[in-house]
Amino acid sequence: MEFFRIRRDIPFMRHALVLNVISIITFLAAVFFIATRGLHLSIEFTGGTVIEVEYPQAAPLEKVRTAVDTLKFGEVQVQNFGTSRDVLIRLPVRGDVKQSEVVGRVFDALCAAEGAKTGNVQATTDKGESVSKVVCGQPGAEPVMLKRSEFVGPSVGSELARDGTYALLATVIGIMLYLAVRFEWKFSVAGIVANLHDVVIIVGFFAFFQWEFSLAVLAAVLAVLGYSVNESVVIFDRVREAFRKYRKMQPREVIDHAITSTISRTIITHGCTLMMVMSMYVFGGATLHYFALALMIGILFGIYSSVFVAAAIAMWLGVKREDLVRQGPKETDPDDPNAGAVV
Repeated sequence: MEFFRIRRDIPFMRHALVLNVISIITFLAAVFFIATRGLHLSIEFTGGTVIEVEYPQAAPLEKVRTAVDTLKFGEVQVQNFGTSRDVLIRLPVRGDVKQSEVVGRVFDALCAAEGAKTGNVQATTDKGESVSKVVCGQPGAEPVMLKRSEFVGPSVGSELARDGTYALLATVIGIMLYLAVRFEWKFSVAGIVANLHDVVIIVGFFAFFQWEFSLAVLAAVLAVLGYSVNESVVIFDRVREAFRKYRKMQPREVIDHAITSTISRTIITHGCTLMMVMSMYVFGGATLHYFALALMIGILFGIYSSVFVAAAIAMWLGVKREDLVRQGPKETDPDDPNAGAVV
């Protein structure tokens, strides 16, 4: 399916050097920020306590933050979660205080800020089960409710970080093997360099702006790896077809033709994907905010890297027709006027 077809090949590779210099500068800047600023890891990786509180109306975030800060538990994160009424509070690990005490003291501080005392009420779940809920509030008014509390130990957090690194390495190795078997080693090197380019830049954004790097963001990074290599595979496959069809074209011309012929497909595919991801970013709430943000950055840089990084590196590595098309004894040149003649 194509919205349009470009009749004349666009000389992308003519500007490959300039665009790749920009890529190198961006890549090095990302590495610099990762090394100097580091990542703002979420509680899943560092360990800590998560508390979710529901207010009867829009939650006063500043009042909540001030109430929790008075407890001096360290760096505390307070944000809306899902709706404006729900508040998510993240606290670092406290070795000198039990989790149950941390949750109780935080909720008591929130209740004190509302001028109320903590109490318990019986509530019914969706399954009809009766459970006890911790609440507080003024008489005759809807209460502030403690919805849930979770604790992630530091050992579990370090294990998740290690497993996430292993997953990233396994994905990279799998992509390299796939491209080497499907095409040729030069495409494998080009593809994985382009993929790592995307990953490092995404992580660099999170390091520079100190956005929270969570398991959801790690999942987005792994998704971008697969998504970006798919675009590279489409271009590589079109390069192979062009080598078979246009036997007198130079490699630079073949790559330009392959990229130009996939532009319509790229616009359709990535345009639709971006619309979906932007919908998650706008309407998904706090849960999907950074996940969607990482995907948007990855998709945009994935398009760029597939065209100007992967294709250019394959060209500079010297990919040629003989690397992708086997020469047969009876193969003839379709442009030869004597092709097929019997002497």
